[in-house]
Amino acid sequence: MTASENDSHGTETPDTTQPGLSERERAVLAVERRSWPGPGAKEREIREGLGISPTRYYQLLNALLDDRRALEEDPVTVNRLRRVREARRERR
Repeated sequence: MTASENDSHGTETPDTTQPGLSERERAVLAVERRSWPGPGAKEREIREGLGISPTRYYQLLNALLDDRRALEEDPVTVNRLRRVREARRERR
């Protein structure tokens, strides 16, 4: 599949030469896999656990949702987040 091809969800999938996700990318998916008591706890984990701002976190997460490697690593989380993202786009 090339960068211009679409996956089964109609989302462009980047063509990467790296064999797998980085530790940071895996950590971003792990944060999304967890359930949180509120947005403050999640934001604190993003800042303290990952050492990045929430804005940067969501930029990384959005890019991961279009990355075939992320889909292979954690298909349940990635597909769930793709559905949420698509529903939000449709409401706009």
